[in-house]
Amino acid sequence: MAEPAPVHEGDARAPRAARATPTAGNLARRRALGLLGSLVVAGCFVWLMRAGTLPVVPAAEHLARVPAWVPVAYGAVWLLVLTLRAMRWYWLLRPLRPVSMRRVLTVSFIGYGALLLLPFRMGELVRPALIRQQGGISGWAATGSVGAERVLDGLYLSALLFTALQIARPLDPLPDRIGELQVSAAVVPGAAYTALAVFFAGFVTMGVFYWRRAWARRTTERVVGLVSPRLGVWLADRVEHVADGLRFLPRFRYTGPFLAVTVVYWAVNAAGIWMVCRGAGVTGLTFGQACVVMGVLALGVLVPNAPGFFGAFQISVYAGLSMYIAPRDVVGPGSAAVFWLYVLQIGVTFLGAGAALLVERISPKDALAAAGDQQAEAGEPGAGPA
Repeated sequence: MAEPAPVHEGDARAPRAARATPTAGNLARRRALGLLGSLVVAGCFVWLMRAGTLPVVPAAEHLARVPAWVPVAYGAVWLLVLTLRAMRWYWLLRPLRPVSMRRVLTVSFIGYGALLLLPFRMGELVRPALIRQQGGISGWAATGSVGAERVLDGLYLSALLFTALQIARPLDPLPDRIGELQVSAAVVPGAAYTALAVFFAGFVTMGVFYWRRAWARRTTERVVGLVSPRLGVWLADRVEHVADGLRFLPRFRYTGPFLAVTVVYWAVNAAGIWMVCRGAGVTGLTFGQACVVMGVLALGVLVPNAPGFFGAFQISVYAGLSMYIAPRDVVGPGSAAVFWLYVLQIGVTFLGAGAALLVERISPKDALAAAGDQQAEAGEPGAGPA
């Protein structure tokens, strides 16, 4: 009889006991607190939408006006958006270690499903946790590539949103409420400009750590070390490893494809939102205005929130629409657009994640456990890189 294959600690299919870590209890407590916090956040969003009469499920009359081809077409568009989004990671990983495009796609789709399932964006750890197991890439290097992708995405999206805000003509004056929620639509441009500044600062910080690593590390340890020397070392480690994800930048054979696919990815994303809004009856919305709605949505779900981005998703789209269409249309045909955008994005993402799990032959439990191990290794100040 053949001897059983050895079990490696990093293998997602290994028994839980083989992958136990000293911080397992802390990790369980953090997950429980995260779940409780996410329920509180979801409840707050439900209260906000009820207070603003922003429908989660639109009236039947508004749903009936949406042609059947619109949700079918948008389901296909969203699948293309996810595929383009996943493809870009291939060029971020190439300077670290070659990984097949097939594996990049399947791991990415699993990660996108986990991102919806887990609260407070804890699903971000699933992609690096899975890619390191068979890709021969260290956990921190993989995490750094994901972090760099997030910062670059945020920088590009913020710049796109800033440009679209200059081009797309809003209502004049802007409504003093979103639906019946007493929040002015004027908060949208302010949030966009703030996001651009934040992501630009993040990009500069990573660039300094990449090109002037020794100086940046010493400075971080000294400044933060005034409060806590251990925290200073921990923070410097984290930023340094995230900066490793920028290793592709000086090499055009990686930078060129990444940026090209990024442009197409966001353009297709905006076109899909424009199609759904117009199909739902928001006929006056232009493509530039749809870019603003997309940007507001992307920034709205970027911060930690409830599972499935519930609440943050709906309010973000409503906020974007409120800049360009009358309040009665925001909660009228606009509510049908919000409903189909949410249902199809969530549904197609989960279906894609399920198919990817079958291809990779791992269970959802094992995928989440691998992310838990990554979190346990990375989550405590003073813990070393994987």
